[in-house]
Amino acid sequence: MVSDMSAPATPAAPSGDDYDRLVPDVFARDCLSRHVLADVSGKWGTLALLALHEGAYRFNALRRRIDGVSEKMLAQTLQALERDGLVNRDAQAAIPPRVEYSLTPLGVRIAGRLAAFVELLEEAVPEITEARRSYDARR
Repeated sequence: MVSDMSAPATPAAPSGDDYDRLVPDVFARDCLSRHVLADVSGKWGTLALLALHEGAYRFNALRRRIDGVSEKMLAQTLQALERDGLVNRDAQAAIPPRVEYSLTPLGVRIAGRLAAFVELLEEAVPEITEARRSYDARR
């Protein structure tokens, strides 16, 4: 029996559905961008990124900055954002242990956009208040 010693075949270029899976699409159920959007746009994710945009924080200081977040929710949020590459966790060998959180370069870019969005929302509070008042009056 003679074996084929030729080079392995080059994989074919993606086509159709295979190509669609390679292009990020937040509307696609299994797209990574949708999962990261959920981490970033959730209440605690957004607030954590905005707080860290001000500078690095230790865990308890960050928890105090984000009024209303539980220890468990903040820990889960920071872990998700760290996994997504948006947050750095710096555990320093000291007694007691010292852990500080900061943004990665990607986290800085995303938090900057979020900060601009929040600034727009805060500027629009009078308009939003009036819209709510008008809406409630019609009900």
